Amino acid sequence: MKTQGKHYHPLQIGVHWLTLLLLIAVYALIELRDIYPKGSAGHELMKTWHFMLGMAVLAVVLVRLPLRLALQAPPITPPPPAWQEQLAHAMHWALYGFLIVMPLLGWLTLSAKGQPIPFFGLELPALMGPDRATAKNLEGIHELIGNLGFFLIGLHAVAALWHHYFMRDDTLERMLPLATRQPERGAQARLHRPS
Repeated sequence: MKTQGKHYHPLQIGVHWLTLLLLIAVYALIELRDIYPKGSAGHELMKTWHFMLGMAVLAVVLVRLPLRLALQAPPITPPPPAWQEQLAHAMHWALYGFLIVMPLLGWLTLSAKGQPIPFFGLELPALMGPDRATAKNLEGIHELIGNLGFFLIGLHAVAALWHHYFMRDDTLERMLPLATRQPERGAQARLHRPS
């Protein structure tokens, strides 16, 4: 498989934006669960969907990683300084770590609580036996890393916008779906050339 010239492969683009949509839903479900009283059916349903969509993030990442390793990223035009490229690589691997660790922590937490582990009509196996103290610690770590995730995701988005609007390179453009891309500069010039 090859990248599409100046853009990421369509599969990479699809799983990137699918990951973002899943993360928005995961965060929204856990942040808004208190609109229902604790212990109510609505509250528990939101927690269940939070977990299931979190596990869907893990499934998507298990598709993304092989794609990332099999397909080269298209070069940024104009090329950024080497230190920015290194920082971007570090940020991407930190995000991958976050996307893998968070669902696993959620899975471990439910296991330690002795609760069922739902996944769209299936029940996943427990990763450990019930242990209330461990469950409480895991839940705290899960929440802490979740808060750090806001920072990582926000920084990733700000960096993409910074490159697009201030550095005027094609960092963001490479990951946009086909329908939202701007015509390339040469193509724009041809479109506006008088006949």
